[in-house]
Amino acid sequence: MASEVSQREALTHLGASTAEAVARVLEMFVPGGIERGEVTVTADGQNPFVNLPTGGIAASVRYVDGVTGANVLVMPAACARGLAAAMGAGEQDDGPLTELEMSAVGEASNQMLASAAAAISVVIGQEIDISPPDVRVIAADIDPADVWGAAPHACSTSFMIAGEPCRLVQLVPNAFVMRMARAIDEISMQQTAAEYAASGDGAGTDAAGVPITEKLGDINLRVWAELGRTRLPIGEALELPVGAVVDLDRTADSPVDLFINGLCFGHGTLQITEDGEWAIEVLSLNKPVVRKPALVGGAGIVAEPSDSDSTKGSI
Repeated sequence: MASEVSQREALTHLGASTAEAVARVLEMFVPGGIERGEVTVTADGQNPFVNLPTGGIAASVRYVDGVTGANVLVMPAACARGLAAAMGAGEQDDGPLTELEMSAVGEASNQMLASAAAAISVVIGQEIDISPPDVRVIAADIDPADVWGAAPHACSTSFMIAGEPCRLVQLVPNAFVMRMARAIDEISMQQTAAEYAASGDGAGTDAAGVPITEKLGDINLRVWAELGRTRLPIGEALELPVGAVVDLDRTADSPVDLFINGLCFGHGTLQITEDGEWAIEVLSLNKPVVRKPALVGGAGIVAEPSDSDSTKGSI
């Protein structure tokens, strides 16, 4: 069946879902200081990267594994400086961003863009692989096509971070638009079927289709465990020799933190399986929270797990 959803509507939904994921992560860093604007779909032939702020920051990830596109977070220097300060990098004078500020913005952007990719995976029903994040100062002669490539479609969403403007530009491949349109169609059909069943005319039929939770159940996300952290000056870190031993902020028997796409969702202990592989025994689960980067925020979790959420199992 041909989709009745327009490309513009699909792009708007896709952009809104992605921007919402970015805003949630930003809100963890700057509570109460985030305002999200509307999604703007770039018309055919127009450049989505007009008026790039020279001297500002562009953080990006590109899609890999067969599709062309990218998510690019663009912010002027004042916005990047405000975000870095909110994350604990300290107040800095005017001038080029320091290495500490760049590190803070880079870590925040990494978490935001990973969360954005996960959101796209959910709404189109397919796992998306992304490149390592690229964080760069925007030069006056930058060529967006050379740096971030091109895609058939583009949209952007404006943000205000602590009173400073930035924007998220999405370069979207055709495949994403088609899957988004199909997903909107399916949701619309499910809603119509549910309304029909509720009226009594279609009770007991299969028209409602497969629940959305079942459709999303096979989507893979990045899951990892963190043993501990430490703080090192950038110069010292770059000079570490092969074989150097770096002390972490935890003991060997301390609980480890469990992460999904940059969000801390629980704690556990290290185990060794019968096959000699590493494993984690889950000790507690909590509402996912963003952990600040070790370089500027030190160690620790933003929120502590609730005793009522405690569970135990092995993964």
